[in-house]
Amino acid sequence: MKELPNPTFALSPISLPRGLLHPAQSNSAVDFLPRRAQNAIHVTWAKHQDEVREAQRLRFDVFGTEMGARLSCKVPGHDIDLFDDYCEHLLVRHSQTERVIGTYRVLTPAQAKRAGSTYSDTEFDLTRLRGMRNRMVELGRSCVHAEHRQGGVIMALWGALFEFMDRNRLDTMIGCASIPMLHNGVVTGNVAASIWHQLRQTHLADIQHHVRPRLPLPVDELDHSLSIEPPALIKGYLRLGAKVLGAPAWDPDFNTADLPMMMRTADLPARYRKHFSAGSA
Repeated sequence: MKELPNPTFALSPISLPRGLLHPAQSNSAVDFLPRRAQNAIHVTWAKHQDEVREAQRLRFDVFGTEMGARLSCKVPGHDIDLFDDYCEHLLVRHSQTERVIGTYRVLTPAQAKRAGSTYSDTEFDLTRLRGMRNRMVELGRSCVHAEHRQGGVIMALWGALFEFMDRNRLDTMIGCASIPMLHNGVVTGNVAASIWHQLRQTHLADIQHHVRPRLPLPVDELDHSLSIEPPALIKGYLRLGAKVLGAPAWDPDFNTADLPMMMRTADLPARYRKHFSAGSA
């Protein structure tokens, strides 16, 4: 089976690939939201470099300014890395101001081959996933503006992502879900260790899909007894049927513990499937 219905996709890392999800169609991804939320936001795919730059500015504001990540800034005030040119960039805009308030980047199987790897490969040994790569996309650099974190923006992004997967006959999404190392003003791995201890008992993938961190967080040496909930984005992934693929890696640049996660479209709960299919009708 072909990876994508249009082979020209691999030749167009920045412009929107023809035959895939079109910006004019992507507004339907928010049709299941309350009318007030529908009117407030709309979803598009970046069509040129200037729109990618808008996403990179938002990422810098969230990751660099808000979270204190050490970013390599080829362009001042922008979060840019070597994978960006190979990715499609999903944007949520505020309808009145047209400001980008949420974003994801998506690395498709064809583009991952061109890039030589995924971002997740730099943090984890993904050998056990090799048989899935032709149907697997990587999600990354997810962020939402601080003033718009009420849930509607991320739901709109997810709606567009699942429509993208369906249109292109892809069935698996992977990515690194971050847990901040800063807790109550102290840099510690205890929070990540505690969350990993919880999730390995309830949401661990089958052993054939386990991966290994290249720079492991020393979870066995940390306090994993904290009663603490996972970050909102990770809880959202779990509600969508995601599984944790193994122990967290430490990302010193972002000062986070990163959990490897996988979502398969077949595991999407019926209530979300209904929402997203209604949005694309």
